[in-house]
Amino acid sequence: MKELSSKIANIEPAKIRKMYDMAQGLDNVISFVIGEPEFDTPQNIIDAAKKAMDLGHTHYTPNSGILPLREAVSAHFRDFDKVSYNPLDEIMITVGGMQGLYLSLLVLTNPGDEVIVSDPCYTNYYGMIEMNHAVPVTVPVYEEEGFNFTEKGLRAALTSKSKAILLNTPSNPTGAVADQATIEMIARIAVEHDLYVIFDEVYKHLTYDDEAFFNIARIPGMKERTIIVDSVSKSYAMTGWRVGFCLGPEPVISQMQKIQEFMLSCVNTPAQYAAIEALTGPQDALTYMNEQYKQRRRIMVDRINSIDTLSCLMPKGAFYVFMNIKETGLTSDEFAIQLLKDQHVVVSPGDCFGAMGEGYVRLSYATSVENINEGFDRIEKFVKKVSERRVPAK
Repeated sequence: MKELSSKIANIEPAKIRKMYDMAQGLDNVISFVIGEPEFDTPQNIIDAAKKAMDLGHTHYTPNSGILPLREAVSAHFRDFDKVSYNPLDEIMITVGGMQGLYLSLLVLTNPGDEVIVSDPCYTNYYGMIEMNHAVPVTVPVYEEEGFNFTEKGLRAALTSKSKAILLNTPSNPTGAVADQATIEMIARIAVEHDLYVIFDEVYKHLTYDDEAFFNIARIPGMKERTIIVDSVSKSYAMTGWRVGFCLGPEPVISQMQKIQEFMLSCVNTPAQYAAIEALTGPQDALTYMNEQYKQRRRIMVDRINSIDTLSCLMPKGAFYVFMNIKETGLTSDEFAIQLLKDQHVVVSPGDCFGAMGEGYVRLSYATSVENINEGFDRIEKFVKKVSERRVPAK
């Protein structure tokens, strides 16, 4: 048999899934590893999908998605993000935010083009960039700087091959939120060096403590060079529905529409009607879930900072804590694997998200208060054992 694609073979699998797979078969496991709401999709959204099927909305749609959903997305972004996009030719419905990211990279980059990402960043960015024959260029971001880009760090990453900056705010894995001054700095560099910005805002509704979300496309000169990626997955507990959207300049969106025909034709039709209900229907469930995440964030952060050798910042958004484990003396992998084996608690090693994630592990607080407390009872026992092993015998 002739060999398979060497390009794909050389892409490393996601380490998060490795931890998930290692936990299979173990009993009484508490997982903080997958970034998914524990809540079920709100009933009104489910009912909208059922109604769509009853009405016969089970056929192909336009490549860019049904117009009523694109109109709902346009209205939502006008009201929440304060940016205006034409639903006819500047909005594209995608299979979750993931396909939106992939299409953005596919349309924007040529082989060898460089895409700037933070380190740490969402682990799937690396694979998607490499699958499109582009090159990820990492910019270290530091805990003491809130895990946000700095101008010095960004400028150091620029080369003649730089094509785009991939900006995720609120951030997975760190929970960082880029403030307006940081976003204006990134915009200034993008305009100065003629760069695109892929603006991943899938956690935009999950901000806390009055932390303001600011869309980079609001800045003069940025709308024409920004591709916004968003979805209903995280905010509305719709991860399995796989509905997202891209907003951007017509020349970019038209290329995405063309590719969609060759890739998968269209997004699931009843799911698109469900997404309309998510965006336009009652927002009580979103408000309730946010309040629950805020409560669980506080509980998790308090538990972490009460344990010797562990610490973390208070995340400003998303539903992740990036826990500093450096004082335990363990690497991220060692901590995660030993914790799983010893206490049946699953976390994501920080180096899943880049070299700068070493010395950290990521935990999702999109789980129950009971799981958080039980999980941290076990983590505390584990860390105590680790500390005792490090004390030399007299």
